[in-house]
Amino acid sequence: MLEIFERSDPRADARIERLKGRFEEMARSPGGPAARKKTAATFGEELPPLEVVRRIVSDLRETGDKALFDYALKLDGVALSAESVRVSEEEIASAARSVDDDLMEAIRAAAENIRSYQARVLPADLVLEGDGGLETGARYTPVERAGVLVPAGSVPLPSSLLMCAVPAQVAGVKEIAVATPPGPDGSVDATTLAAAAAIGLTEVYRVGGAQAVAALAYGTESVPKVDKIAGPGSIFVTLAKREVYGAVDIDLFAGPSEILVIADETADPGLVAADMLSQAEHDPLASAVLVTTSGDLAAKVREEIEKQLGGLERREIARHSVDEYGLGVVCASLDECCEVANSIAPEHLELMVAEPEALLPLIRHAGAIFMGDSTPEAVGDYLAGPSHTLPTGGTARFFSGLSAADFVKRTSLVRASAKWLSAEGPKIVRLAAAEELDAHAVSVRRRLAR
Repeated sequence: MLEIFERSDPRADARIERLKGRFEEMARSPGGPAARKKTAATFGEELPPLEVVRRIVSDLRETGDKALFDYALKLDGVALSAESVRVSEEEIASAARSVDDDLMEAIRAAAENIRSYQARVLPADLVLEGDGGLETGARYTPVERAGVLVPAGSVPLPSSLLMCAVPAQVAGVKEIAVATPPGPDGSVDATTLAAAAAIGLTEVYRVGGAQAVAALAYGTESVPKVDKIAGPGSIFVTLAKREVYGAVDIDLFAGPSEILVIADETADPGLVAADMLSQAEHDPLASAVLVTTSGDLAAKVREEIEKQLGGLERREIARHSVDEYGLGVVCASLDECCEVANSIAPEHLELMVAEPEALLPLIRHAGAIFMGDSTPEAVGDYLAGPSHTLPTGGTARFFSGLSAADFVKRTSLVRASAKWLSAEGPKIVRLAAAEELDAHAVSVRRRLAR
């Protein structure tokens, strides 16, 4: 049941800190009996996720395909080979034909909205310009090859393929490789393949987890390496992205899903509860938080959550999420509500208040903001256009959500005239001398002496 605290109650701060630290806690814990049994069977001993990931990444880096296929068999129960690891174009086309017309229409509509939005946020080149003979500018060029991770654990997530791959396409990335876990029979979810077909992707690999991240980062005999990896996944995927960062670029650290709803007395408790449950059903580690100025509303939302839970197919997952990582905080003012939200820096922030625009200047840290009671977070998950790959675990304090801009590199442009260098070169010489870098100074002096 959702626990509710007054903001002045010290227990509220303790719960908030637990929410923010849950990912790191899980990374270092061996987990429940099932997780311990699986790691013991795979590695010969019980290991926490962080150590599991480090071993997988190390093995993949050293032995390539051999480790990739060994882990696919041990962890997914699927026998893969160099011939079968990549999904054939015929399988992709067949999957697209198998999906009903309404779903394909929704996939194409989502792709078009994403494409339109991402084109707006893609940075434009800065032409060379300046005064007095010194011109500066910048050009943006895409990475050549990107890897997109598409989860397929308890449910398929073709929307994640669209939300990561379409921004890369808008940025101009030439090659996009998709990695998604296979089912027990080795097949890949048809809706995921249909989404790939809808946007013209043909390079899909039936691999997932930390082994997919490592394969994309370092390359194997069957999976060419990429320059950037994007996409959400399990705790193992997120930890693996942290491990390979530097060998390859990554988008962000996307851990368990989060929603925080700021609500005043005008909010509909049934809608608030439904929106909180929409994220709670993702994962037992997901968090759903209500921050409100109305204790009466908080109590009604708690009742609604209990009522609505019974009708959800994933109610056991949502129940665990609400019980362990759900929270209600009652504040004295909307300003105080915003400060609580900023301290959590949630992945998804809903403003279910009479005047949501008035709160925007007070919000400093959030992955995405959904304004008004007609804008449930699900709009952003599927159709709005901004990517739903967003920072979690408080990392919205310094990460942004994925966009086309993340798939381009900025290269500075500088052009100096001889006249400018003649006038300003002595300053460069003086600075170089201060740093005792003689060759720097000489490179300028030789030009000044011409």
